[in-house]
Parts: sequence; structure tokens; C-alpha cells
Amino acid sequence: MTTVVSMVEAVVDFDDAVKRHERELHIHCYRMTGSFETAQDLVQETFLRAWRSRDTFDGGPGLRAWLYRIATNVCLDDLRRNARHPGASNEVTWLQPYPDRLLDEVAPPADEPDAVAIARETIELAYLVAVQLLPPRQRAVLLLRDVLGWSAQETADAMELSVAAANSALQRARDTLREKLPRGRGEWSVAEPTAEERELALRFIDAHERADVEASLAISRAGIRITMPPHPWVFQGVEALAPLMAQAFGDESPGTWRLLPTSANRMPAAASYLLVPGDTLFRPFKLDVLRIEEGAIAEITTFGAELFPAFGLPESLSTEDS
Repeated sequence: MTTVVSMVEAVVDFDDAVKRHERELHIHCYRMTGSFETAQDLVQETFLRAWRSRDTFDGGPGLRAWLYRIATNVCLDDLRRNARHPGASNEVTWLQPYPDRLLDEVAPPADEPDAVAIARETIELAYLVAVQLLPPRQRAVLLLRDVLGWSAQETADAMELSVAAANSALQRARDTLREKLPRGRGEWSVAEPTAEERELALRFIDAHERADVEASLAISRAGIRITMPPHPWVFQGVEALAPLMAQAFGDESPGTWRLLPTSANRMPAAASYLLVPGDTLFRPFKLDVLRIEEGAIAEITTFGAELFPAFGLPESLSTEDS
């Protein structure tokens, strides 16, 4: 009986220790794969592998690094098994958004000064897309070095590479990111959308709820880019946006819209609900994540409504509240 109790206590203690790092590991797996849902599965696989290999960990303050090492290799194994390839325009069709309310769960507590803060530049959708364009090994080395701040030796050990090979992979990854990332990346350092960005998102919401095409175009940059993962579609410029707006708001509109403000990947976002003729509730329809430059919307990434629960959004909206 004593042995059974001891085993149960060991399981509980281990579970409590590793679960403290669950959110940050989920974000790491999300950066590696670009998928919120895939990352959830990979974190559980990380914990399973950690339990199976617990005898190899000598305890102490190195638990976080040990778990990151396991998670990184879990992700690499998944990427090898499930190769994902961008479309013709480098659109990452498997990309999913990450709710800001969950990012806030990894604020470093006072007793863990080495916890990893979530900088906007490392979670913004443009960064995630650029990272997904890297080969898996380069991707992992980049995240370990430039996001987690690991040394070249620590990274090489985790990846079972020579330091020279790890450094070479890092340099190639950095070169690719410089080529792929939009200008002004240095301005992404704020922890959340600014007041100006939130105000513009509210104007976006107002224009959509009023079905005002002209107002929607007025807050968009001339070269606005619209993508809709998991579809490979890319629409570029206000000339391409106008027909989409007309379809959503005009005679072909599927119904009446209600939108709620939210935020994803440290960017302003709007959750759209649709009331179709004959229904009595506004139903979840889509999530628009907005990239804003110089006071106008430069990019809209439109996702489905599958992750509304993760954003803490309601299942439906009543017509009585409209």
C-alpha cells in the first residue's frame, strides 16, 4: 500500500511540476507548427515523453529547458511525419490564430525570472508565416536561439548537432526571415495592440455592421492583402477587396452581421457572427485578424470560427442585443 501511495504522489508531483510550463510549451509548439490545435496534441506528447524519460532528469532548476528540449524534438518528429508545404504565393494554409487571453497566461511570475515573455514580434502572424517557410531544423534552431535565448552550445546539444552546424542553420534562418518579413518589424515590440489600433478595429467593426463598403475601404491601405487559411486564396489591393465587400454586404449578402472586438497574436481582431434569414440567433462565422500600418489596415487574415471557444467568445448572439 505504501508503494502505491508513493507512486501516486510521484505522479502528482511530476504532473504539477510540468503543468506549470504547459502554456509556454504550447506557444513554442505553436510557433514550430503554426497550428493552435496541432500544438495542443504536441504538448500532450511532450508530457508523455517527459514522464517516460523522467529518470534521465536530475531535478533542479533545469526542468524548463529539459521540457523545451523534449517539445522541440516532438515538433520535429511531427514535421517530418506531416510535411506541410506553402502554396504558390507562400501562403501558409495551416496557420491558425492564437488568443491573446491565453498568451497572457505566460507572464513571468516573480519566482521564475527566466520564464519566457511573449514579445509581439515573435507571435505576430507575419513572423509565424515566415518561420513556417523555414526547413524544420532551421526553424527549431532559430526559435531556440532568437526567441528562447539559448546559447549556441545549448541549442546544439538539444538538437544533437555540432555547434558549427547549429550556427550555420541559424544564419540561414535569419537570412530567410530578413527576406520574408515586412518592413518595420522593429515596431512590433509592444505587448498588445495599441489604443490607435484598437480604435481602428472598432471602426472596422462599425463599418461591417452597417454594411458600409465605402467606410471599409476608407480605412484600408491601397495595397491591402487578404488571405483566408486554410484556403489558398490571396487578394491584393483595394480593387480586390471591393468585390469581397460587395458580396458580403450587397444583394448577395448571406444575412446580417454582428461583430465583437477581440485580439489574437498581439494584434486587433474582430469576431463575426451571422444571422441568416429565418434564424433567431447570430451564429459564429469568421475571425478577422488585422495588421495595421500607418493608421490603416494593411492586411486581413480571415480564419474560420473553430477557435471561438479558445478566445472566450460566446457560442451565439441574441437578436435582442442587436
